[in-house]
Amino acid sequence: LTKEMQKTIIDKNVRFYNINALKIVREVGLGSRINTVMQTAFFLISGVLDRDTAIKMIKNAIKKSYFKKGEKVIQMNWDAVDKTNEALQQVDIPKELPKNNVPLKKLIPDNSPDFVKNIIEPIMREKGDTIPVSKMPFDGVVPSGTTKLEKRGVAPFVPRWNPEKCIQCNQCSIVCPHAAIRPKLIAPDDIKDAPETFTTLNAMGKDKDKYQFKIQVYIEDCQGCVVCVNECPTKALEMKPIEEERARGENANQKFFESLPEDVLGTNKETSVKGSQFKQPLMEFSGACAGCGETPYIKLTTQLFGDRMIIANATGCSSIYGGTFPTIPYCKNKNGNGPAWANSLFEDNAEYGLGMRLAVDSNRALLKSNVEKLVTKNISNDFKTALLYAINNWQKTDEAAKENARKIRILLKNESDNFKHDAVFKKVEELRNYFVEKSVWSFGGDGWAYDIGYGGVDHVMASGKNINILVVDTEVYSNTGGQASKATPIGAVAKFAESGKALNKKDLGMMMMSYGYVYVASIAMGANKAQAIKAFKEAEEYNGPSIIIAYAPCINHGLDMSQTMIEEKLAVDSGYWLLYRHNPMAIIEGKNPLTLDSKEPKADVINLLNNEKRFTSLKLTFPEKVDGYREGLKKFILDRYNKYKKLSES
Repeated sequence: LTKEMQKTIIDKNVRFYNINALKIVREVGLGSRINTVMQTAFFLISGVLDRDTAIKMIKNAIKKSYFKKGEKVIQMNWDAVDKTNEALQQVDIPKELPKNNVPLKKLIPDNSPDFVKNIIEPIMREKGDTIPVSKMPFDGVVPSGTTKLEKRGVAPFVPRWNPEKCIQCNQCSIVCPHAAIRPKLIAPDDIKDAPETFTTLNAMGKDKDKYQFKIQVYIEDCQGCVVCVNECPTKALEMKPIEEERARGENANQKFFESLPEDVLGTNKETSVKGSQFKQPLMEFSGACAGCGETPYIKLTTQLFGDRMIIANATGCSSIYGGTFPTIPYCKNKNGNGPAWANSLFEDNAEYGLGMRLAVDSNRALLKSNVEKLVTKNISNDFKTALLYAINNWQKTDEAAKENARKIRILLKNESDNFKHDAVFKKVEELRNYFVEKSVWSFGGDGWAYDIGYGGVDHVMASGKNINILVVDTEVYSNTGGQASKATPIGAVAKFAESGKALNKKDLGMMMMSYGYVYVASIAMGANKAQAIKAFKEAEEYNGPSIIIAYAPCINHGLDMSQTMIEEKLAVDSGYWLLYRHNPMAIIEGKNPLTLDSKEPKADVINLLNNEKRFTSLKLTFPEKVDGYREGLKKFILDRYNKYKKLSES
């Protein structure tokens, strides 16, 4: 404890207790969920109720809360209550301050900007009430890339990389919901001053003579979800206590890893599974649930397009972990480029994104018009060459176009003294960040896209404008507590569908395909990572409206969240979720626009249903409905697959 904490305990005669809650929950089978232990400890210590009454009432509440999850879950929680009663230890408090104490931890760098010093640090120290209104941003704009300051260290167990088993596939990185495990290709000269414990491998393939390979775990940012461990095909990752990894020097390794060059792809393509993960994620360390099924998709988009993205985000889980004040997970690369993000209401997020698209189109048209005028003026040859390159490659978004845009921004500064009163020059200077086309996206969940915001989604897709929509489909209103949406499948239990959803899931993809000119894809990363990346690439390249519907297992499903990617694969193998891409560009070539990437269902969908409490809980509450719903779901799955197969072959 810090000296201040010790003094408060002594001065206020605080009764101080200790309990190893993590040990208890692991013994009874609750994983890392310590809520039952801590709640019980509170009532036993506080004296609000006598001990026997408190334990009895807590157990009754547990039975009521977890009835749908089955007797096993109830018993595990009851066992945790009993062990809490046995394990509580009161700590003797000395009359005077002890000689030893822990110094106050440094949370932010000395050179931090005012927002970090005046807003973020007080909130991190739980002193947000001391912040004066005058220090708050007056326009709602906050700096990005600040979640990296938190270093919460909340995972008791974190992955350890075993280089000897690693095949350098980068699958651990692509599935990580929090960007807490990352690969890099490193030039040998760059690791001369590396810490002693900084282990690397010779890169594989064509890069073996040029680069070293490294997987780095960000142990203080990891949530301990175990998804990466379960995804690794060679078991090159294993969970270890975070204290051990700290002692092994992983924090120093991570700091050095951060100092190394980003986006070194070697001979890998950024649109491959392996290559995409050498790109810096421009969304990191969000507050999403451990094992979240949504964030891997969003993180991937930022690796592919993040340095030129503009994001409209519907209210919901993705807006909470995406922009909760004051720390923001979206961040910038070495050139200062990253996603520009804003949150909208549930009902109008698609329109919000469309407004952004129209604004970008207007600004780029105005910029191009003024650039065409500026090249006729008396400017330097280098400046003219760069501007002409921009005009001739106006729609290009490759590295050459980005480098040219950076060059133009430098040349604008150099030429500014010669054009102090020139309106054309001033307009080009004002719009200098629009030389490279923006990638405009609307993000949100199924509650938004299928339900409350569907009218806007339909309107925006029908507009024909070049805007992309990503629907992270959890098949339920996740953020508001698990209410049924039109994406909820038949037989699933949710709020407002306590006896199981009686109707089949809405086919949003098919509805959007009916326009003919909308790019539509259905993806599931755990089943086919390459198909997911291909869909993102095709959607972004398509000069028109696109929508990607991504299957996202959720904690509301009553699923073991370490199994999210495995569940996605089972969903596709059983036909529960379809993989397909509808690309209107194929029509121009005289081809069928629909590609069915799913194979004929081979796994039993019942295995998937039995993994998730949203389906199994119905056996306890309305057992007479289970068989009928399951037969209905099987029929729906088979009919849907046959329909899509027929359309893809016609």
